[in-house]
Amino acid sequence: MSDQPESAVSTDAEAPEAVPLEAYASELADRLGAEGFTVEFDTVRIHVSPDRWVETINAAREDLELFSWLSAIDWSKEVEVGDPVDDVDALEERFEVLCRLSSVENADGAIFVATLPRDEPSIASLVPTIAGAEWHEREAHEMFGIDFEGNTNLAPLYLPDDFIGNPLLKSYPLISREVKPWPGDVDVESIPEPDEEPGDES
Repeated sequence: MSDQPESAVSTDAEAPEAVPLEAYASELADRLGAEGFTVEFDTVRIHVSPDRWVETINAAREDLELFSWLSAIDWSKEVEVGDPVDDVDALEERFEVLCRLSSVENADGAIFVATLPRDEPSIASLVPTIAGAEWHEREAHEMFGIDFEGNTNLAPLYLPDDFIGNPLLKSYPLISREVKPWPGDVDVESIPEPDEEPGDES
């Protein structure tokens, strides 16, 4: 997965003999009027304009009826946890909202992606047409600070009501990692030799 927006996203199957997954992605993106598509690691990603998010998801559900999940990715230059960004100057800071839809009849499926600005991340809620999206949108709101317009129940799922911050932002410091850096020290006893009794290291 690249840390850059998909500026070179395919808008059709450019190769004369596209592989079946790319042909499927091209047909799906074209049918939905999406901005484009990518296929990586046998996964189809359909890139959607934020202002057509609900419209596109609803249209896709004609064939991909099953709503699997919704989440987000924080593409940030400021990283408090994990590896730093390789090329900070080249990174375009943004959020990506992702929604996975699948068929209940076959193996068809795709991840729909909308790109949001980091300063005011907001997108229309899927809840009016997909009630099961409420929990996922609440989690993304709580963990990333993304607003889902039309979702009237963005109450916290995990954190206290007076908690300040969004813990899944890459800029959010995790105190536990400052005390014990990831992946942490693992205390493992050595395996005793065949003629040793357990606990006997002499």
